[in-house]
Amino acid sequence: MEYSTFGRHVAVDAWGVDFGMLNSAEFLQNQMVEAAEACGATVMSVQSKQFEPQGATVLVLLSESHLSIHTYPERGFAAIDCYTCGETVDPQLAIDYLVSVLKPEKTYAKKLVRGLGEMTVETPEMQPLELVK
Repeated sequence: MEYSTFGRHVAVDAWGVDFGMLNSAEFLQNQMVEAAEACGATVMSVQSKQFEPQGATVLVLLSESHLSIHTYPERGFAAIDCYTCGETVDPQLAIDYLVSVLKPEKTYAKKLVRGLGEMTVETPEMQPLELVK
């Protein structure tokens, strides 16, 4: 069986996020798994680290690649990225889900299109989702 090398890698810097959300590895881990499921990815494992005096890192290993977040709550900042291989899982949906949850005041995002030769860089349009709770 031959697999496509095509992939999309979306990275976003989120500013102006609530300290409490960014300072809870447990909360972020739950939201990251939800985000992965929202984009149709297959979660293989989750690792998280709560830092002292503040901050958290969460890495979700996907069958399709990964979803990660590293936070600086004292600055209201989160660095988020999602890379997925193939056509079936769209990493932008995971990013949009997280942006909807975190509600940053400002975001800066880039998307790398990979695996087709020279990488191309795009600026994705952020589409925060209406979350149903």
